[in-house]
Amino acid sequence: MQNIPSVDLRDFLSDDPVRKQKFVNEIGKAYEDIGFVALKGHFLNETLVENLYKEVRNFFSLPLQTKEKYEIPGIGGQRGYVSFGKESAKGRKTGDLKEFWHFGQYVENNPKLEAEYPKNVMVEELPEFNKVGKETYQMLEKTGVYVLRALAIYLGLDEFYFDPYVKNGNSILRPIHYPPITEEPKDAIRAAAHGDINLITLLMGAQGKGLQVQNHQGEWIDAIAEDDELVINVGDMLSRHSNNKLKSTIHQVVNPPRELWGTSRYSIPFFMHPISEMPLNVLENCIDKEHPKLYDDITAGEFLTERLIELGLIKK
Repeated sequence: MQNIPSVDLRDFLSDDPVRKQKFVNEIGKAYEDIGFVALKGHFLNETLVENLYKEVRNFFSLPLQTKEKYEIPGIGGQRGYVSFGKESAKGRKTGDLKEFWHFGQYVENNPKLEAEYPKNVMVEELPEFNKVGKETYQMLEKTGVYVLRALAIYLGLDEFYFDPYVKNGNSILRPIHYPPITEEPKDAIRAAAHGDINLITLLMGAQGKGLQVQNHQGEWIDAIAEDDELVINVGDMLSRHSNNKLKSTIHQVVNPPRELWGTSRYSIPFFMHPISEMPLNVLENCIDKEHPKLYDDITAGEFLTERLIELGLIKK
């Protein structure tokens, strides 16, 4: 496979059972084959997207001293600002060439989870930044709920199987700034090869070259979306839960050609996480003689903590 399949969420949302099943089949097959799709028909409108990019550019243009006051110690980078080079891919010591921000869950009617999650960080200098971030977070979360409903059907589960696990889930919206490259990077790239931790990732900003996906033959494919598409991939949690039926695919963001070193790149992934109590035990209907159980039982919270330690965001 040399490109990322494109699907349209409006098929799933239609009242036509044939169209709905077509979407289920297409996205399920894509996630078995390569783990990535480009999705049209999501809940983000053009104005919201433009406003978000404007606010994100405004934030990353602030002086470093200003940004650093929003870097909160002791929370593993889960909210607020994470400065340049702090995060590295699993198994790598070299930090990625990026800085980023984290918006987290806006908990509804659940004091226990409100106490568990760190609070969102408010940026005083930009009155619209947090408002636009919240609206984007909620539209991406809504899109993700429907994608997971389609995948539940594909896996032979009840359509609403994932709903209670992702409501008030530990999801993260991460605006990323890859600054201009000012000197020859030794062995650092904008984001080294990695798989995502979560259930699914919904990515804004894959319109230009940079994001690459590794297919089953080990080849790197450019994942380039149309202007109205999100790129959505399977994370390690869902891969594990489905006994690798749905595949978490290794991907990276490579450095641009030298003539474009002077340019910034922005991308905005939404990492859809469940609540920490969700059992990620391998689903019974994904186990048979040809596909023995590959993973030990674990909860989403335990798995996340393990991975944040591996990424260097939580210190042992």
